[in-house]
Amino acid sequence: MSESPHSGALMSTTPIADLALVSDRHSAGLIGRDGSVEWLCFPRFDGPSVFARLLDDDAGHWVIRPSVPYETTRRYVPQTMVLETTFRTGSGTVVLTDALLTGPDDGGHRLGAGVPHLLVRRVSGLGGEVPMEIEYRPRPEYGLICPILSIVGGGVTARGGAEWLVLTTPVPLDIGDSTGYGVFTVRMGETRHFGMHRSTLEETPARMWDQAELAARLDATIVAWRSWSSLHQTYDGPWQDLVHHSGRVLQALSFQPSGAIVAAATTSLPEGIGGERNWDYRYSWVRDASLTMGALWVAACPDEANDFFAFLTTAAPSLGTDRALQIMFSVCGEHDLSERTLPHLRGWRDSRPVRVGNGAWNQRQIDVYGELLDAALRLEQQMGDIDDDVRRFLIACADTAAERWTEKDQGIWEMRGEPQHFLYSKLMCWVALDRGIALAGRLRAQHRVESWRRTRAEIRDNLLREGWNDRVGAFTQAFGSDELDASALMVPIVGFLPAGDSRTLSTIDAVADRLTDERGLVYRYRTVTGVDGLTDGEGTFLLCTFWLAEALALSGQVGRAREVFERAAAYANDVGLLSEEVDPDRGELLGNFPQAFSHIGLVNAAWAIDEAERACGPVGPGRGNGDGRVA
Repeated sequence: MSESPHSGALMSTTPIADLALVSDRHSAGLIGRDGSVEWLCFPRFDGPSVFARLLDDDAGHWVIRPSVPYETTRRYVPQTMVLETTFRTGSGTVVLTDALLTGPDDGGHRLGAGVPHLLVRRVSGLGGEVPMEIEYRPRPEYGLICPILSIVGGGVTARGGAEWLVLTTPVPLDIGDSTGYGVFTVRMGETRHFGMHRSTLEETPARMWDQAELAARLDATIVAWRSWSSLHQTYDGPWQDLVHHSGRVLQALSFQPSGAIVAAATTSLPEGIGGERNWDYRYSWVRDASLTMGALWVAACPDEANDFFAFLTTAAPSLGTDRALQIMFSVCGEHDLSERTLPHLRGWRDSRPVRVGNGAWNQRQIDVYGELLDAALRLEQQMGDIDDDVRRFLIACADTAAERWTEKDQGIWEMRGEPQHFLYSKLMCWVALDRGIALAGRLRAQHRVESWRRTRAEIRDNLLREGWNDRVGAFTQAFGSDELDASALMVPIVGFLPAGDSRTLSTIDAVADRLTDERGLVYRYRTVTGVDGLTDGEGTFLLCTFWLAEALALSGQVGRAREVFERAAAYANDVGLLSEEVDPDRGELLGNFPQAFSHIGLVNAAWAIDEAERACGPVGPGRGNGDGRVA
């Protein structure tokens, strides 16, 4: 075993839109149009990668594809996150089916329980015959390790660093340069199964899977996803397929053992090509995860609400001491997510640095209490009986919002410059108290309501006085600022002001006119050198564009809302996945992928448009009732 010096390593150029997600709700893989596994972390989302060619050409991949020219089409097996890639050649057609096995769904519950950490790849001949090739190049620890590959009965083992990977293959491989190579032909009606799993050092001899076993487990995974979808997905409004698919994507980004939800499956896919806005999103942000649970209320009727709140209650003991809720955790609840760079990786299209960990973990962001309590209100029925630990935790969140709303923080966009009095942060402290009041009976916190109401009114007066800017004609990014920020669209979305209020309408128009590019997509804010602690620019934000659609729908401008929604949704790739941003020049996807925020925005905007078109009164729990109040 030796470490790769990466001399002469090549940057990755795979378009982000060429990637498709597979997940077992423990970890995630990304697979390209060419049948290459470009990214895979075992045994959890935020663990070191086994394949990372997405970030450096020499950081590992596993390709199965025709060895002759081909054309491809892709889809997910209906109601699943199992990927099918169809290769058409001059001599025949094959389909490659990829899945991380989920294990049985236990009658529609606990999708992802008892997973074997096994990536299965099925090659099936649909017509004629097709010559195929396989290249298996594991590179554990983000490409640092060139493992020892050994041929054993039925497959190949790879040992290096902390990993022992076992590949089951019906095709003999030749080994060289810590890489396995093989060729084979698939004829009509033939099927072959390949499987790679993360073994344990105690497993001797290496566990190999026979063909029937792999076939059965893959079929069971399809059944498990379909069972979950049919049980949980009942939304029947416009763009139903997109909403249901987004619900499955959000489910796929959840960590089944703990109830955590990651913001995205990747690290360091840039917000601007060649820039420094390259962050690790494979962690559970309180904000993102809370908004995900809220979106699942629309898209998938979540039954994991108790798991989610139990995870946060366990992960956030510091709330009871200095009343500060850490904004993010690892998927297992670890607090220290110290950021470091991986200088041996060139990054996607030379976008450096490549980072693991995230320095925002110890930032102060006072908005998180609002998103958390908003999710609790929306999921009130799914939560059932609230145990005492969760009840005390949610009360403490409302109390902390009441105590800290006057403080400066880094805001929703995690500015790495000086803290400010961000409008969105104050707004979400108002939300925390508003939802806390609505939940007071369930939380047995009636004795706190009078105090919460007083502070809620104080925050409201402050926001209307300091957050509104007459010169700009809009609510602005921060108190005393002339900068627009798309997060001001949340003023009507959370019910702080009616959507028809003149200040709300003026803010919506200001964002549409001054924060929108020629494609009709919305920037978070206008990046000015150093304003957010960074020196480079970024793309337009899909979440913010969906916020604009949602705000337009709430204000009764349904035609405009539909137009904005469809512009944003059109950037989903061929298998319905969205990244964080869109390059304003090239129109291609940028940022970590797939991005929970973007799918959350899609779900909520579609639902708001549906509600507006139905014209059936209030738009639901946690969304405001048109007079600025939920309770």
